[in-house]
Amino acid sequence: MRVIFMGTPDFSVPVLEALAEKHEVIAVYSQPPRPAGRGKKDRPSPVHLRAEALGLTVHTPSSLRNEVAAQTFAALRADVAVVVAYGLILPQNILDTPEHGCLNIHASLLPRWRGAAPIHRAIMAGDKATGVCIMQMEAGLDTGPVLLRAQTPINATETTQDLHDRLSSMGAELIVRALEELPDLTPTPQPDTGVTYAAKIDKAEARVDWSQPAEAVDRQIRGLSPFPGAWCDVAGERVKLLRSRLVDGKGTAGQVLGGFTVACGTGAVEILTAQREGKRPAEAHEILRGFTLPASLS
Repeated sequence: MRVIFMGTPDFSVPVLEALAEKHEVIAVYSQPPRPAGRGKKDRPSPVHLRAEALGLTVHTPSSLRNEVAAQTFAALRADVAVVVAYGLILPQNILDTPEHGCLNIHASLLPRWRGAAPIHRAIMAGDKATGVCIMQMEAGLDTGPVLLRAQTPINATETTQDLHDRLSSMGAELIVRALEELPDLTPTPQPDTGVTYAAKIDKAEARVDWSQPAEAVDRQIRGLSPFPGAWCDVAGERVKLLRSRLVDGKGTAGQVLGGFTVACGTGAVEILTAQREGKRPAEAHEILRGFTLPASLS
């Protein structure tokens, strides 16, 4: 099939690679290069870089809501567009242009966790399972009918990065299957019950409140890892907490029980990986060499 691919972050790259192996990717759309790094030079997105490496044509419009963008898109004469974490709203005239419409890969079991941060929210909410849906796009936010879905358990120590990587691979496999079976697939409307919204992560959510139950603290740490990274104050230094697990233990909220195990409102968590200011992420035992924790964290 003649495919337009639309995506921006790392999550989208395996999908692009899978499509390029099986179909004719006639163009790739990605968000424009953004300032990044110490020099704040414009840096192309991961999808942009991978597309160029594959020899594919890349378009980086700042908006699709103008006549020039619409004409450029239509001139490609695509059979289908595949959209994965693109980051721009697709107006109705764009959605209607490809013969088979626009298909979106969404990293949740719709209608649960529509919106921007479904992986983070699933872990933070303590969901036992999540998955990937291939959805026929329409004007609403992740409201379109579902063509295919695949489910997977969320492991007890899994971080957003871990789950991100698994779901990205699942999405790549599922979209290839969807395009192969497209004429025989029946879109299933999403039910009206069970709808939840995965709001964009706010950095204000990242500070750990040790008075919360250990289960909530553990989910916060894993759900916000690696970005923006849950954090706590350690003797005046902001330390990011990147991986944790539930352990037996009790004490005053924030009390260090030994090693990097911290008491919560109920129960305790053991910090497995963390990152000090200006340093790389490291396992807890490495951090504790020459870095003495106070009796209590805040």
